[in-house]
Amino acid sequence: MDQINQTNSTDKKLVECSSNKVSLETELSETLYNTMKDFVLSNPTWDQYKLINSALATFLVQNGCTDNSVSEIYLNQLFTPSKSF
Repeated sequence: MDQINQTNSTDKKLVECSSNKVSLETELSETLYNTMKDFVLSNPTWDQYKLINSALATFLVQNGCTDNSVSEIYLNQLFTPSKSF
């Protein structure tokens, strides 16, 4: 029962934050971090925030997300020209 209450609480927090920006902290492998850093440094139109947003939107859309805001982020990054890495 406690797990159900925690799930409901988490869902409520997600709904409340859906229109706001949230901070995300995660651990990355050193290889992934270095590759991300090199990409951002060699592509001046990108920063780490745009890269993470793009990666998450791509993952979500490719896995069935139908939220219009997520789809918009995904489509915008598809048509944003960037230098090949």
